[in-house]
Amino acid sequence: MREFELGAAGGGPYGITTGPDGALWCTLVHAGGIARLATDGEATVFPLANPAAAPSIIVRGADDALWFTCFQDGTIGRITTGGELSSRPVPSPFGLAAAPDGTLWSTELNADRVWRLDPDGTTAPIDLPTAGAMPSMLAIGPGGAVWCTLNQGNAIARIDTGAIHELPTAGAAPVGITTTPDGAAWFAEIGAGQIGRITPDGRIDEYPLPDRATRPHAIVADPAGGCWYTEWAGNRLGHISADGARITTYPLPTPGSEPHGLAVGPDGAVWVALEIGRVARFAA
Repeated sequence: MREFELGAAGGGPYGITTGPDGALWCTLVHAGGIARLATDGEATVFPLANPAAAPSIIVRGADDALWFTCFQDGTIGRITTGGELSSRPVPSPFGLAAAPDGTLWSTELNADRVWRLDPDGTTAPIDLPTAGAMPSMLAIGPGGAVWCTLNQGNAIARIDTGAIHELPTAGAAPVGITTTPDGAAWFAEIGAGQIGRITPDGRIDEYPLPDRATRPHAIVADPAGGCWYTEWAGNRLGHISADGARITTYPLPTPGSEPHGLAVGPDGAVWVALEIGRVARFAA
């Protein structure tokens, strides 16, 4: 495993995704910037107008731009691969997902609400039938499914159908979520030390991690149908097989590196945003 410095010390790499240009794009939550990291380690940082904007989650849009949430700024930002920045207002945005039709979906962390942003500029709120659930992360599945973790609601919401699926484990506090081609959604239970899976018909399976105190945070599907996830408190990268039977963990090189977002890069390696100011690359 190799680490790359990214931005100034304390910048806080948080969310990461693969861009259309074959590079990794990362939010710097503490520095208020977006960074581009080539697979050879060359980095470029694009400062935002508000250094306190707290850019958090970043995704590749259908328009081949990178879109990101700015929680403190109340905006959804957009950056082209050439570095051109723009934004759209959305209250307290945190989680973000991009659909193939160009629609963006964002959670309003401080309300029981999800926002739909259409390509024509229309923005529409969708109120959830919950109270204090803290909608956190989003993922788009086949057939237009929109999945959302309800961190304090201890549930998974299916936004496009209005269904709320309560988790079997109390205090599981789901955060990261991803989808696989079979239509299932996988999620990280930060409070229970488990990885969960929900099928399109609502069946939920939970898989305890070897270290239940590891606080899994983000999760991303791999090409083989399994998932990679970060262990924030365990300072590890983890992998769960497609059937949930095998869980393998890999320690990160630097102690206390605070791993958050992760992405499968264009080179097939797993890239992990480390809040200490680095990005780790792991080739399985």
